[in-house]
Amino acid sequence: MDLPKLWRSTLAEVELSVTKATYQTHFSTTQLLSLDKGIATIGVANPLMRQLVESRYYSLIKSILDQRTKENTSLVFVVTAKKERLSPQDSGPLFSQIAGLPRVDFQSVARRLHIRPETTFASFAVSTTNHMAYAAATAVAKTLGSAYNPLFLYGGVGVGKTHLMHSVANAILEKKPNTRVVYCMGEEFMNEIIEAIQTKSARQFKQKYRSAQLLLVDDVQFIAGKQTAQEEFFHTFNAVHREGGQIILTSDRSPTEISKLEDRLRSRFEGGLIVDISPPDFELRVAITNIKSGEAGMSIPRDAAQMIAANLSHARAIEGFLKRLSTEAATKSVPINKELVAALLKIKPNQGPGETTPQTKRVSPQELLVAVADYFGVKTTTLKGPKRDRPIARPRQVVMYLCKTELGMTLNDIGGLLGGRDHTTVMHGVNTITHELSTNDHLRGSVEGIKQRLWV
Repeated sequence: MDLPKLWRSTLAEVELSVTKATYQTHFSTTQLLSLDKGIATIGVANPLMRQLVESRYYSLIKSILDQRTKENTSLVFVVTAKKERLSPQDSGPLFSQIAGLPRVDFQSVARRLHIRPETTFASFAVSTTNHMAYAAATAVAKTLGSAYNPLFLYGGVGVGKTHLMHSVANAILEKKPNTRVVYCMGEEFMNEIIEAIQTKSARQFKQKYRSAQLLLVDDVQFIAGKQTAQEEFFHTFNAVHREGGQIILTSDRSPTEISKLEDRLRSRFEGGLIVDISPPDFELRVAITNIKSGEAGMSIPRDAAQMIAANLSHARAIEGFLKRLSTEAATKSVPINKELVAALLKIKPNQGPGETTPQTKRVSPQELLVAVADYFGVKTTTLKGPKRDRPIARPRQVVMYLCKTELGMTLNDIGGLLGGRDHTTVMHGVNTITHELSTNDHLRGSVEGIKQRLWV
């Protein structure tokens, strides 16, 4: 796609919608840097302009781009004109050993810094559950310290927080291997402080962290409630941020939900962009299965990949299962197929969509609602709410179908469970799922996966 041509035509229409002064001030120097997977990265001249254009004209630009690209685009604004940051006089022994390494050796640099070089944006599967986090991370990788600083990613196990964090580091190191990158776990940060105090090496500790151009802290919630750790991290955060360094943090919960976190740290964390990454839906888990199996050199049939995705809820579980699957196939000298996958998952390999999973326990309507919401990565309150877009409507219809076919509930009772919906709406939902189960493999995998979780 010709990006300059696309952007010129977009700006031509923008010019018709705003005043001449506004166009000259806010749009004349902008540029479309990239358009990848529906994410349009737009360069602006300075942070103030980025804030103004993003807050006032996001919808206008998006509607024009959507019309021209025939896509549902997301916009990311980055500052393209940025002063080079001055290096500290003494970069310390940690960084002197990697300075000056050749460009092609960035992978060894990454390993030395405890960054997994194989964990990149290219190997990250994108869907509606993590699209915003992916867009933000790629924006940060393009212009450190200018896009979103800090970038705070939170979510449950295996949703891709660490993957995105490492992807940013690898993207930076590939371009500039001598970038001062520091990566640690929240617990490691705390332990290093204790060791620095005991060994009287606080100066080296501060030099290591406060001179970082890219500071990555995984599971930052572990420093909460530790007075010394929070005190040092507060000063580290300020030092890195003041010098224009980029900070990326991950946690299993949002800053407001981290108990015993000091207010001043919470305020710093909330000063950038906070992104909630939901659990992967079925389609994303299939994509993850295919990507991970490809990386491992495994050939997995489509129905087997869907069975794995239907029964495992997150990326780490899928990755661990694939290792077991590979070992089992090699040990027994058998091909990887649906039967082998079913045996390892301890499920029936040929259960059809119309069959009822053996019910070994009684499931309440509320338990079913929670299971479906968790499977699709949405909230139960959202399923009960008024939204009707497809990412919400489809899980809601699955609840209707399972409540009717598995629990034997009346249409009125199902409607009451889902926020007081009319019985005709419930009937339509049940009929829709029933009809599509015979032709839609993804839907069939989702329904069977939910039934496995509830009754096996």
